[in-house]
Amino acid sequence: MIDFTQKTFGVISLGCDKNRVDSEKMLQLIRVKGCTLTDDEEQANVLIINTCAFLNQARKEAIETIVSCSAERSDKLEKIVVTGCLPQKFIGEIYEGLPEVDVFLGIDDYGSLFDALEKSYEGDRVNMVACGQSLVTDRRVLTTPCHYAYLKIADGCNNFCTYCLIPSIRGRYRSYPMEDLLSEAAGLGEISELILVAQDVTRYGIDLYEKKYLVNFLKNLTKLDNIKSVRLLYCYPDMIDDELIAEIRDNPKIVKYMDIPLQHSEDRVLKLMNRRGSRQGYLELIEKLRQSIDGLAIRSTFITGFPSETEEECDSMCDFLRLAKLTNCGFFAYSREVGTPSYKLKGQIPYGVKRRRVKKLYEVQSEISSAYLDGFINKSVKVLCDGIDYDRGCFVGRAYFSAPEIDGKVYFNAADAVQGEWYEVNIVSHDGYDMFGATGDYCDE
Repeated sequence: MIDFTQKTFGVISLGCDKNRVDSEKMLQLIRVKGCTLTDDEEQANVLIINTCAFLNQARKEAIETIVSCSAERSDKLEKIVVTGCLPQKFIGEIYEGLPEVDVFLGIDDYGSLFDALEKSYEGDRVNMVACGQSLVTDRRVLTTPCHYAYLKIADGCNNFCTYCLIPSIRGRYRSYPMEDLLSEAAGLGEISELILVAQDVTRYGIDLYEKKYLVNFLKNLTKLDNIKSVRLLYCYPDMIDDELIAEIRDNPKIVKYMDIPLQHSEDRVLKLMNRRGSRQGYLELIEKLRQSIDGLAIRSTFITGFPSETEEECDSMCDFLRLAKLTNCGFFAYSREVGTPSYKLKGQIPYGVKRRRVKKLYEVQSEISSAYLDGFINKSVKVLCDGIDYDRGCFVGRAYFSAPEIDGKVYFNAADAVQGEWYEVNIVSHDGYDMFGATGDYCDE
């Protein structure tokens, strides 16, 4: 038997924040075992790489990370473990193609980590994808700054968009029991901002409780004293109803921010994508949300270059952005993924054209976002302090209309500021994405 308490473990988490939560639960498993954790790869005896495989670019990043870690492997590194989406979907290709990996585990095999490692230390390469044990725990080792965290409330997806591999990797939508999630949230300690994630948070509970249960969950979640605010990511437009709108509007702990992935604006392309929506329906929803929730920030994502998308349809999406005036957006070039229905569609668009269209969309949104930020000049904005930016020599934080890592920041001077606390910042300028200012006490000095 290997004495794993004498081993030092490192974890590299790639991909989305849903993956991050899985990595944090795996870190907890390692800590409970009595092992040492390190964030220095060169000090690790066992290095775990939790991978994403959503897009070809993510798979490329995962493989490059694996190969790089193996090539630069220190004298201390004994085992490389690859977990998550890449082996779950592509173990047939990568088992022989990545001989430097000692252990493979899929998305529901984390609980078999130590059994797999035991076999590996006996001399065998181990593939436990889809035959290991899932990891059941409501405790985590946070890898985010201590004042905010992500809570994954479900896994999988039932939407079956024609460009997406998620259902074939993660399976059908599975909500986690509310009691387990509340226990997990309560165990996180004092959290200034808890960010709910799933492939579709608005679908929460339908599979477990036979009805939409997100509002009920939010009511219970926001009763926890240690959770100061809650942010919602990935709200599918067709699942947003009056009950959810009222809860966001009336619950003071819910950040007035919604990430609603629209993916396109034109009806023909939406139908090809198997998206349940329309240009007019989206505009009406956006108007309804703004009429109902004062100051609501709406973020979205769009895909351009989908097979057979015309230049006119891309231009129409630009016009849609000007009408919708979304707070912030991300734009992505369509990625042709083997195994998705859209892979076989005629009219595949050259990469250079897709890049140009992405740039065009960003230019339009940049003007919209810049005009939005203009409205905060010479005004006071409540900012959550995320820490210190030592390169700029100031504090850095976020206003309510910005989620971590995907939206803009607020850089500000203050006599003093504490990570995880909110401050009133007087905004003096912006660069179209980030804002700059100072607190009143700093201005008075």
